[in-house]
Amino acid sequence: MCVTAVESRPAGVALTPSPGGHRPFGARVKAFVALTKPRIIELLLITTVPVMFLAAQGVPDLWLVLTTTIGGYLSAGGANALNMYIDRDIDALMDRTSQRPLVTGMVTPRECLAFGIALAVISTAWFGLLVNWLSAALSLGALLFYVVVYTMLLKRRTSQNIVWGGIAGCMPVLIGWSAVTNSMSWAAVILFAVIFFWTPPHYWPLSMKVKDDYARVGVPMLPVIASNRVVARQIVVYSWVMVAVSLLLTPLGYTGWFYTAVALLTGGFWLWEAHGLLNRAKAGVTGGKLKEMRLFHWSITYVSLLFVAVAVDPFLR
Repeated sequence: MCVTAVESRPAGVALTPSPGGHRPFGARVKAFVALTKPRIIELLLITTVPVMFLAAQGVPDLWLVLTTTIGGYLSAGGANALNMYIDRDIDALMDRTSQRPLVTGMVTPRECLAFGIALAVISTAWFGLLVNWLSAALSLGALLFYVVVYTMLLKRRTSQNIVWGGIAGCMPVLIGWSAVTNSMSWAAVILFAVIFFWTPPHYWPLSMKVKDDYARVGVPMLPVIASNRVVARQIVVYSWVMVAVSLLLTPLGYTGWFYTAVALLTGGFWLWEAHGLLNRAKAGVTGGKLKEMRLFHWSITYVSLLFVAVAVDPFLR
């Protein structure tokens, strides 16, 4: 899933290892952890664990939750490390990625590649042996989709990169459900669709903020090739679909009043923010007054609250 934090440093200004190539052990450990993009993985796990509560209709086996969480971290971490290996050329030129471990030299490309592959192998075996092989297959599929389909094929070729590439970020929902049931369900498919339609309006506001970065390296994110009005209109369309899909769980009998109330309130506020962004874009507002990052930050709060409601709802029915 493409959930990103913004870093503000001048493009091309990077930390370098100390003279003589010395790389302190502690700094090296932090660098390898950074390769996994922990802040992104936090949100991936927020969409995994609550689904396990919904699948169990209560508290799932806590050992299963722990093993699924660890496996998810290893898998997503491997995907993120391989993403950094492939994107190291453009990361060196972009403001918000100029301090990544491969750019600073704290980790070599060979080390990063080996690290990413090792995590991919370990996570797949971990899921297969400690959870189930359906979850292992879904985890490996998500990793390969993110690395091969999104990073290698879509990211630098199409403005729809984040739309289809976001499928990888939807997979933790399926993994959480399959970990408990060793099967699939329409509930899992609906929540997969929620994340699918959430990803573009989550990421496009950030892309609007840093579009000069993407333009500099030739990555055709939608805000690079389209006006703010066009991007904001697309954000509104995806937002309405996302909120509508999120409300399907209740009429199908998977959730009750609590989830419905949270989905309506948080979704309503999302739509208010999305339409506000569109109105400002239509008025020709640019720069800081566009306030596109308000929707970006709310999108993280929204998905967190919605999935907390997914976990709590079974206890209130």
